[in-house]
Amino acid sequence: MKKITVLITASLMVFASFLVSNTALAGRGERRVEVTITNITRNQIFSPPVVISHSEGFQLFELGQAASDELYPLAEDGDTTPLTEQIAGLPSVLEYAVAAGPVMPGESVTLEVTIRGNFRFVSVAGMLVTTNDGFFAIRGERASFFSQKTFEAEAYDAGSEANTESCDFIPGPPCGKSGVRDTAEAEGYVHIHAGIHGIGNIDASTFDWRNPVAEITISPTR
Repeated sequence: MKKITVLITASLMVFASFLVSNTALAGRGERRVEVTITNITRNQIFSPPVVISHSEGFQLFELGQAASDELYPLAEDGDTTPLTEQIAGLPSVLEYAVAAGPVMPGESVTLEVTIRGNFRFVSVAGMLVTTNDGFFAIRGERASFFSQKTFEAEAYDAGSEANTESCDFIPGPPCGKSGVRDTAEAEGYVHIHAGIHGIGNIDASTFDWRNPVAEITISPTR
């Protein structure tokens, strides 16, 4: 019995040493992670989402604060270019990836980014296209080198445009009007989106939702 106990203890010590060693190596090294974004709304299309790997110092937005000049084009028109051009030069951002096309209801897209050292946080965002300035996001979620993590993403309102629900200002179906803004009664700060109410051209029974609107899974590549 004593011999068996010694063997078990030795095995546990070796395994613990293996975990510590590999964790340290992962902390100093790099790992690719797959970020899978699933649209779980009934009829809202997502604009091509952007995935960002970054340090803890990066914030995509703050609730209760104004959306940045780079974020509101994404929220209003699904335009990621101003945001990606801005973050490309930030020391707090390691890498980003943008989907090649929109994500339809019930469908998924998978993008890859690198994580390493202090750059182990992931943010994701994309527009709900049949809104004035609605978008989904996760912010600064810590990715793992070894295990899969799943997050639920809520819909936010950028507060940069009035929620008129008028086809004069909405890029998605049934409207198709991009690059046009109505800021007269914009809230001025990012908040949880209140959904579609049918006050304009948008049918609430078709395009409204309940949070969450997306499921996002972050997995280390094999």
